[in-house]
Amino acid sequence: MNSQDKPLYTKSFFVLCLSYALFGSSFNMIIPELPSFLTSLGGEDYKGFIISLFTLTAGFSRPISGKLADTIGRVPVIMFGTIVCIICSLCYPILSTIGGFMLLRLVHGFSTGFTPTAMTAYVADLVPAHRRGEAMGIVGVSLNLGSSIGPPVGSQLALSYSLNTMFMASSFVAVLSMLILTGIKETLPNKESLRLSHLKLKRSEIIDRNSIIPAIICGLIYIGLGALVTIAPDQCEFLGLSNKGLFFTSFTVCSIMSRLVAGKISDLYGRIKVMTFAVCLMVGSYILLAMSDSGFSLLVATGCLGFSLGIGAPALFAWTIDRSNDLNRGKAMGTLYIGLEVAIGSGALLSAYVYSNAPANFKAVFLIMAAITSMAIIFLSRESKKIAS
Repeated sequence: MNSQDKPLYTKSFFVLCLSYALFGSSFNMIIPELPSFLTSLGGEDYKGFIISLFTLTAGFSRPISGKLADTIGRVPVIMFGTIVCIICSLCYPILSTIGGFMLLRLVHGFSTGFTPTAMTAYVADLVPAHRRGEAMGIVGVSLNLGSSIGPPVGSQLALSYSLNTMFMASSFVAVLSMLILTGIKETLPNKESLRLSHLKLKRSEIIDRNSIIPAIICGLIYIGLGALVTIAPDQCEFLGLSNKGLFFTSFTVCSIMSRLVAGKISDLYGRIKVMTFAVCLMVGSYILLAMSDSGFSLLVATGCLGFSLGIGAPALFAWTIDRSNDLNRGKAMGTLYIGLEVAIGSGALLSAYVYSNAPANFKAVFLIMAAITSMAIIFLSRESKKIAS
């Protein structure tokens, strides 16, 4: 079937979206309570590592997951990442030392290094080329829907029962995300059986050259997200928000609102125009975060940031696929996600360093994020001029 003739809304597409929503809910469910959990272990000075260690292994695993998705198939890679997520959620109560916690965050990162890479490649195989932006928007809505539900539910479980209950619930949701994929058809033609050689990477297999610029832009866009998830739980407490999952909900609900239409708009009017508009909104959102002086203003600013990221992300992912070779979609997605992971990890470390557990430094953190994010406009402007010429 010609790519233009493929239907977008198929049973496989909806099953994939539901699975992605559950996966996102699983690993986001525990994030709001991890700073408090680490503090209870005596590791309050290591909060920046909660996100950075997670993204470190996620970033390292992207080239491997991309290669495997392009050789042994999308489905096995999706399943492996989900299994890692299930096991890690169950292990947090067991490895209850600072060293054990840090090790577990490293291992847990593999789940997001594998599942999203293969998931986006699977979607690209499944949908018509001229509706990729729309498809990426809907897939993003699925992830964000799960991400919006998970954190407040996780925080409530921790408040009403215990942290162990929250961790077990996180694992159970990951199991559900895997079970509903049972029986889905592989989309990779001529897939191979897993061999040891598949785990050995040549230099040419690590990075997709066509995706380097999108990865850089992705990094500039997502670095502030690393700061947000690192210090926002503390900012919530400082401003009187007892359920720290609410700021995640504000972020993701607003992101869902924009993703429902933003991807389709990028199909019609161009990826770069949409991304440039989104970056301008993001810069303004970080300034609002820096000025937040109440729980309500924090939720409004976080919602604005989610709305702007929801506009830019589908266009960015679709643009990366547009630029990639059909046979290297896994590698292209892996390259893009490397930029994302490096950015989130760097943002987490930088924000933790600037914040230094002093509420007076919240403003400085977000003004720095605004300045860094604005640099994406330079790269987008250059790409726009290339197209025009």
